[in-house]
Amino acid sequence: MKFDTMLAIGIGGFIGAILRAYTAGLVNNAFKHDIPFGTLSVNLIGSFLLGIFIGLIQYGIIQNAHIKSLLTTGMMGAFTTFSTFAVESFFLIKNGLIFESLSYILLNVIGSILLAAAGFKGIEAIFK
Repeated sequence: MKFDTMLAIGIGGFIGAILRAYTAGLVNNAFKHDIPFGTLSVNLIGSFLLGIFIGLIQYGIIQNAHIKSLLTTGMMGAFTTFSTFAVESFFLIKNGLIFESLSYILLNVIGSILLAAAGFKGIEAIFK
């Protein structure tokens, strides 16, 4: 991988990580609950945004390889939090919060797939 591509990914990762911490913090402060809604929110928002970005790439709106890498691998890779989701799910189960853990897992998985599709389909409807 070329240095300029790695730099684009790094810049995107920097932006995504800051946006993730900020968004998750806002949501967690607004919704105090056993379910980690901050992680859920960034997973859902990130899936929607990635669907949009992939749609924009597929329809040729975003063509620059560095911008593609910055937005997808970099920014959305750092913004979404699957490893955090996995650890939080484990601790919900470990702490005996079975209903909460199953709800959290289903909301993350199904919600992320649906919102990724919604983002992509929205772009598809505009540019197809």
